[in-house]
Amino acid sequence: MALLQLIPSHSSSSLTHQPLINPKAANPSLLNPKLKPFSKSSSRSQSRRFHRLNSLQCSASSFPEKHHSNPPKPDDVAELPLFPLPLVLFPGAILPLQIFEFRYRIMMHTLLHTDLRFGVIYSDAVSGTADVGCVGEIVKHERLVDDRFFLICKGQERFRVTNIVRTKPYLVAEVNWLEDRPSGDEDLEGLANEVESYMKDVIRLSNRLNGKPEKEAQDLRRNLFPTPFSFFVGSTFEGAPREQQALLELEDTAARLKREKETLRNTLNYLSAASAVKDVFPSS
Repeated sequence: MALLQLIPSHSSSSLTHQPLINPKAANPSLLNPKLKPFSKSSSRSQSRRFHRLNSLQCSASSFPEKHHSNPPKPDDVAELPLFPLPLVLFPGAILPLQIFEFRYRIMMHTLLHTDLRFGVIYSDAVSGTADVGCVGEIVKHERLVDDRFFLICKGQERFRVTNIVRTKPYLVAEVNWLEDRPSGDEDLEGLANEVESYMKDVIRLSNRLNGKPEKEAQDLRRNLFPTPFSFFVGSTFEGAPREQQALLELEDTAARLKREKETLRNTLNYLSAASAVKDVFPSS
């Protein structure tokens, strides 16, 4: 899903510009040489080799209400290898990665003989490394002859780093698991429906401004409960990782949906104005 432009209006947000919300426009490998997502620039042989890996797509159906039959409890403490990246992984989202740096190849060798799970945690040169991240579980992998790895990972539980166990050859930390608190008397279903409605309008206007058919967006929730739906919505804001990180760290589904609603409403207002200008000045 490609939304045109995110217009956050939260004073607490660390964003200082108006980034594109377009997975294809965001290229994390430019910020961090440890990461090379799958891209059209990959060789044809690699594209053929990993065609079956790329068959997994990030969609609403990737966001189940429960990810495990026995999910960890918030009070549980665990050790988790960490992979700092200039992106934010949400529960249920699909993340393709190419691993080629030596220390992370070591990590992959270990993971492939254990539980296939590691922590993806947002990091950039400005804000540093976050304390809250999301577990990435390897669901498909391919090891090449030069010892690089291609992975398809799926977001699972959120966690908060409580203690760094070691830093070499890669980061390992003690973490606590995060779950959303009860939202009290909030109408979560109503909020989720409002957010979905704004998303549909944003997609429609985005298509219009980009010269695409203004086809009505289909059911975006796909019977998702409000909490996984809020994670799905956050995952579509891919051009704004710091805003995504703020959404990931919230421990209240209602608060997350309200923030997403406000962001989408501001974006819709921007798109409506741009559409009106285009109607008056088509050549512009």
